[in-house]
Amino acid sequence: MGKRKKEGVLTPGSQKRQRKEPTDVLSDDSDEEETLEFSASSGAPSQSSDGEVGIIESIQLKNFMCHSNLGPFQFGSNLNFVVGTNGSGKSSVLTALIVGLGGKATATNRGSSLKMFIQKGETSADISITLRNQGRDAFKPELYGTSITVNQHINQDGGRTWKMKSKSGTIISSKKEELIGILDHFNIQVDNPVSILTQEMSKQFLQTKNEGDKYKFFMKATQLEQMKEDYSFIGKTKKNTRVQIEQGEERLEELKQLYLEKKETFKSIAFVNDMQNRLKDLKHQMAWAVVGEMEKEVEVLKEGVRAEEGNTELLQKVEECQEKLNEAEKKYKAIQDKLITVSEEAQALHPQCISLKAEVQAKRKAVNEAEIVYNRSKTELKRLGKDREQLHKRIEELKSCANQVSEPEQLERQRRITYLREQLKAFRDEEIMIGQQLDQFQQAISKCREDHSRLRRESSEVQQALDAQQKQLRDLKDSKTNTLKRFGPYVPAFLEAVEVAHKKGQFRKKPLGPLGALIHPKDPELILAIECCLKSLLQAFCCDNHSDERTLQSLMSKYYPRGHRPQIIVNKFQNKIYDTRQRAVHHPEFPTVLTALEIENPVVANCLIDMRGVETVLLIKDSRRAREIMQCNQPPKNCREAFTVEGDQVFERRYYSSSLVRPKFLTQDVEAEIGHLNKEIENERAQLTASQQRLRSIENEIKQNEDHLYGHRRHQKQLQAKIKTANAEIADLENVEEHQSADIHVLQDEAEENKGRMESVKQDMQLQSRKVEELKNSLQAAEKKLEEVKEKINQVEEIAGPIKTELNQAESEVENSKRHLQHYEDKQREHVACINKHKDLLVSKEKELEEKKAKARQIFSEPIRVSRTVKSLDAEMNRLREKINLESSHRGNREEIIQQFQYAKERYEDASNKVKNLRRFIGVLDEVMAERLKVYRQFLRSLSMRCKLHFEHLLRARGCSGRIMFDHKNETLSITVQPREEETAAHSDLRSLSGGERSFSTVCFILSLWNISESPFRCMDEFDVYMDMVNRRIAVDMILERADFQCYRQFILFTPLSMSSLPTSPHIHILRMPDPPRHQRALTFQNRNDGDEDQ
Repeated sequence: MGKRKKEGVLTPGSQKRQRKEPTDVLSDDSDEEETLEFSASSGAPSQSSDGEVGIIESIQLKNFMCHSNLGPFQFGSNLNFVVGTNGSGKSSVLTALIVGLGGKATATNRGSSLKMFIQKGETSADISITLRNQGRDAFKPELYGTSITVNQHINQDGGRTWKMKSKSGTIISSKKEELIGILDHFNIQVDNPVSILTQEMSKQFLQTKNEGDKYKFFMKATQLEQMKEDYSFIGKTKKNTRVQIEQGEERLEELKQLYLEKKETFKSIAFVNDMQNRLKDLKHQMAWAVVGEMEKEVEVLKEGVRAEEGNTELLQKVEECQEKLNEAEKKYKAIQDKLITVSEEAQALHPQCISLKAEVQAKRKAVNEAEIVYNRSKTELKRLGKDREQLHKRIEELKSCANQVSEPEQLERQRRITYLREQLKAFRDEEIMIGQQLDQFQQAISKCREDHSRLRRESSEVQQALDAQQKQLRDLKDSKTNTLKRFGPYVPAFLEAVEVAHKKGQFRKKPLGPLGALIHPKDPELILAIECCLKSLLQAFCCDNHSDERTLQSLMSKYYPRGHRPQIIVNKFQNKIYDTRQRAVHHPEFPTVLTALEIENPVVANCLIDMRGVETVLLIKDSRRAREIMQCNQPPKNCREAFTVEGDQVFERRYYSSSLVRPKFLTQDVEAEIGHLNKEIENERAQLTASQQRLRSIENEIKQNEDHLYGHRRHQKQLQAKIKTANAEIADLENVEEHQSADIHVLQDEAEENKGRMESVKQDMQLQSRKVEELKNSLQAAEKKLEEVKEKINQVEEIAGPIKTELNQAESEVENSKRHLQHYEDKQREHVACINKHKDLLVSKEKELEEKKAKARQIFSEPIRVSRTVKSLDAEMNRLREKINLESSHRGNREEIIQQFQYAKERYEDASNKVKNLRRFIGVLDEVMAERLKVYRQFLRSLSMRCKLHFEHLLRARGCSGRIMFDHKNETLSITVQPREEETAAHSDLRSLSGGERSFSTVCFILSLWNISESPFRCMDEFDVYMDMVNRRIAVDMILERADFQCYRQFILFTPLSMSSLPTSPHIHILRMPDPPRHQRALTFQNRNDGDEDQ
């Protein structure tokens, strides 16, 4: 083996020391030596240390092709043999090298898609390739360090991603552009068969019979094919550019003619320049004349503002009115205090007067009752006197006729009369009792009827309230979907009619309303107070003019029921809310109605200010606090009244309670209101049911009493008839013609009894008379005291009357002073507003003046004193414009002519420059292409000659002869080989050789190409296919010699043989791939050293 190495033309040491030296084999031919020198100078890489950049350090595969885990394993920096039986993974490593460095799947001849390389049953595959990155030619060493690891992940859908990692494992990039940059920097060409020759490519080359394919193989290996394609593309581009130049020259002539025509037209309007220049001067004067007139206006405005600011008459009036108001209020306060003192005295006497009145009335009633009793006794005494006289007369009559009447008849009549009188007395007693019962029944019936009427009224009121609440409940439920229904069920339809009328142009400006729908309270607790303040204004509408008011009234008559039409307010619509800062209430604690509302439309706010003065009404939640603020002390400035959270209205000296319990129109929590109404309706219904039950009970009671009354009256009539009959019978018995003897003893007893009664009645009358006298004396004393108190009250009221009159006069003076003060304050505000308005106008005029000056400076930078007016300048400018337009109508518009001339000139010059540049570009391109083609041909001849000489040298060194013939014209390459050096033997084509000889020749050809191409590593799969042992030994020696000669390059050869006969060398690295067992997924690799080889 060592002897074969010494037979080489060049020693490895000489190549390591100077790679750019030409080979000694070409020393006999000077032309060939020059060609090789050109090739070495243009194509050889720069000198670097052994295998510093671009060589493969390691490869690892996962789930790739048939292998679950292959590697990792390390490659040597020079010659590497990957040995192993078929199926052990050699071709997988080579395929992974192509795919992992960005090659296409078709370039491997192992599959048409990347997903075909994923192991069956797996979803992805991974390839990891580590490249050396050392020395001065390293790629971004500050990022990657001494090695670059390219990780590729292949997905099941055929997609792939890259990760470029540094020596430390940090991911530097994941973009394909970075990988391409790395491959270009290292000159790695995975699709170049000289760099990576697969088994299929080698077989195709061995079996091909086409000389053109061999030539293409040579061109592709040397990258001359890419150069040729580039030159061809440049030639087509140059041809297209020449066509463009021809078209541009034709167009340039047309543009030149057009330019000359426009130029002549432009020269013909030169005399208009004078008028244009004059017009320009007038424009300059006009600009500064406008500035001068504006300055005069500004000066007039300044003088007016100064004069108005110096006018203090209104301010003095305001101060005088304020002093008068203070004096009037002071006087009013003093009179009010005096009246309060007097009123307090009168109020202190009123309770005493009331108690005395009650006492007098009680005593007068007692006197009347005593007199009634006395008069009854007096009447009873008179009746008893009459009875005494009748009894005395009867006794006398009985005594006179006692002897004339028989005793039995007389006794019988007397018994009958006594019986009838007893019966009559019983009838009268019963009649009295029935009369009392009739009175009781009458009173009970009257009372029941009064209760019945009262309950009916209450039931009617409850029913009305229930109907109103049910209607309000329906409106509230409807307002959940349409809030406008709170203001009436007819309001939504009415507003739609207003909208239609507005679209038809019946309104000058669309009316606004209801006002309650256009305002929103900020604090829900104040809603009731706001409703109590605004009341019917919530349902009102606002119109801009009276014409719109009449139209709106006509529409209202169609939708609103009579008597329920809301108020229409006519107020000029404005886009700005009134300035109420001077006349509004400003309280640190409580808001006004205006500030408590969110009002988007200024017309609505202005309407509420005009109609209700909402800026002067405070909202105070607590009624006690409201009384303190409004009545105990002086009310806040500009405050007329206040409302509490319950809706109570508080004035300075009055307080009115609200009849409303809850808000109706502005409520925000509809559900809560519905709940409250439902409860109230239930209560009203229960109350109505109870009232109806009570009514029925009273009606039954009235009926029962009426029945009893009817029965008693009937019984009373029967008693009266019986009494009448008894009286008649007694009279008949007493007046009988027969003189009957009466029972004188009985009558005498009655007379005695009557006498006793009269004495008793006289004693009662004396007692009643003394009692009446005492009561009258007591009544007179009480009446005297009452008259004294009344006299005192009258005296106080007489004193208070003038004070009240004086207080009213003082109040009128205060009101008049307030009105005068308000009048002059409004005048002063108007005066200040006028001054501010003039100031604003002055500011805007000054701003406008600055803008005019800026515009004037843009027109003419230096100020010009102009004596003429703007009007005269404008008239002269118009005359000049008319003349210019007249000239332009004859010759065309001057500006258009200038513009057309400039446009034609620019187009002509631009086209001319483009044509010149293209001509210059074509000329430079022709020179460059001629030189590049010359160099290309020299480079082609040089590479061809080097390949040819290296091929012949390799054959001669192994005892063979042959040659490579290049036909660059027809693009063919033919190889002839004679296996043994016999001068008489003819050279044979590769097709006539045996398989081993053809493989040997292919190896020689590949080694020749390796010698003239640049790449950091070279890979070849099954290089010794079809070789016999002799040719294989020769081929291996040639590869060893070439690897030793190019020790700075990396060689990776794949072979199924054991390669145990290789010599011992530190540059040779053998990776043996044993057949993996069935149960083992990952393959192991062994490094062959000297000891292993010997064993």
